[in-house]
Amino acid sequence: MKFDLLSTTQTGGCSAKLPAGLLSDLLKDIPLPKNDHILVDIETHDDAGVYQIQDDLALIVTTDFFPPLCSDARTFGRIAACNALSDVYAMGGTPLLTLNLTLFPAEGIPLEVLHDILSGGQEMVNEAGAFTMGGHTIVDEVPKYGLAVVGTVNPKALATNNAAQDGDVLILTKALGCGVLIAAHRLGMAEESSYQKALAQMQKLNRQGAELMRKYQVRCATDVTGFGLAGHAYKMAMASGCQLHLHTADLPVTPGVMELLEAGCVPGAAFKNLDFARPGLQVAEGLAVERKMLCCDAQTSGGLLMCVKPDVAEAIVAELRRGDFPDAAIVGSVKKGSPAVVLD
Repeated sequence: MKFDLLSTTQTGGCSAKLPAGLLSDLLKDIPLPKNDHILVDIETHDDAGVYQIQDDLALIVTTDFFPPLCSDARTFGRIAACNALSDVYAMGGTPLLTLNLTLFPAEGIPLEVLHDILSGGQEMVNEAGAFTMGGHTIVDEVPKYGLAVVGTVNPKALATNNAAQDGDVLILTKALGCGVLIAAHRLGMAEESSYQKALAQMQKLNRQGAELMRKYQVRCATDVTGFGLAGHAYKMAMASGCQLHLHTADLPVTPGVMELLEAGCVPGAAFKNLDFARPGLQVAEGLAVERKMLCCDAQTSGGLLMCVKPDVAEAIVAELRRGDFPDAAIVGSVKKGSPAVVLD
């Protein structure tokens, strides 16, 4: 059913997250139980938690949901589900079970819209080969949708935030700029072709990336979402105790995004992400401010940022480009040093 979901909210997608620094401050005084079976918790700023249940099997647990970032209900459902499933792929895992998390008004929006949201989400769960086990719906004026996801991984194939090593090569699998294009679309500034390309990219599962991580024994990765490339790279640098050097000229960018940034279309979430990354952000002299803000743009259902060995980097990129990710690129390297993200 046709209903403009953008009319319900001013902030949608992963840009609706609390600022990363504020979230860290909120959580630091809340003690969490320890257990020998917990392989990954929030200490390393990873994308999901991991609990080992036997020698060759661990469970990945995660959740993500947010307000609408586009007008069409089915497209919103697909993107929200794809974004939630991505956390499992970022850990090198395979989605197994999902629960729908839904907030929807009791009146004012036809229930057919909710049907379309859930249908879109189910399409992505089906594509991932996972199983929907139910969900929970409560009344809220602004629609919100996402998933809780359980995945599986062999602990030996687990990819985390804290395993980047000096000499690793950085690969990014999807183009940047969806946050800029979403904001520009609201303002009537975005080229329709660029906006549609961004929407299509947000509906691509990161499954192939996870498969290649297992194939090439990649042990450090994250997905680039609400905290932007700079924010997620900074989390990885802090967890791994190293520096991530990003060559901004090599970053894949959706067409039209740089022109929008140059015209001053910079979403508010980008400034929040800049504030979070600022303590560890080193910017080369003369680097255009638009390049810096591109790295801070909040992504929704973004690509994987992988740390890979130099001898397999080209092969991984080639396989990604032959598959679902034509924009995949080598974008930098890992070096020794105090935790930092270096933009040049």
